[in-house]
Amino acid sequence: MELVLFVGLQASGKSTFYHKNFAETHVHISKDLFRNNKRPQRRQMRLLEEALQENRDVVVDNTNPTYADREPLYQMGRQYNAKITVYFFHTTVQESKERNNRREGKARVPDVAIHDTIKRLQPPIHREDFDTLYEVWLNNTTGEFQVEESCMRP
Repeated sequence: MELVLFVGLQASGKSTFYHKNFAETHVHISKDLFRNNKRPQRRQMRLLEEALQENRDVVVDNTNPTYADREPLYQMGRQYNAKITVYFFHTTVQESKERNNRREGKARVPDVAIHDTIKRLQPPIHREDFDTLYEVWLNNTTGEFQVEESCMRP
């Protein structure tokens, strides 16, 4: 059983990456899917626990910008003996804003949300409680993803 966490700015390609690589095999949990919920963190944790109890592979597709955001997810994964894999999405604020501006409706976030996330963003480091860390880059021209196992060290 695998718990996958995405880390990165809004509009960095996380959801597209999920649909290209995990939609057939992993449950998709994203706070974007329950924006009207007054307690999205609680709902996310409940859905995660339900999936892990059922031995299902899961992707948590959120910005997860800080260790404090990721740590309860790691704890839940360890509680159920899941392999924990983190994907860190590299992008610039400008690239995220450009992609975000191409979104429509509720998919578009205010620019201030991207700026707020970059201020808080703590790239994952190997002393965090995951098994594998990958770094991801989205080629804006081709729409293809480049993925490399990380050698990022504290």
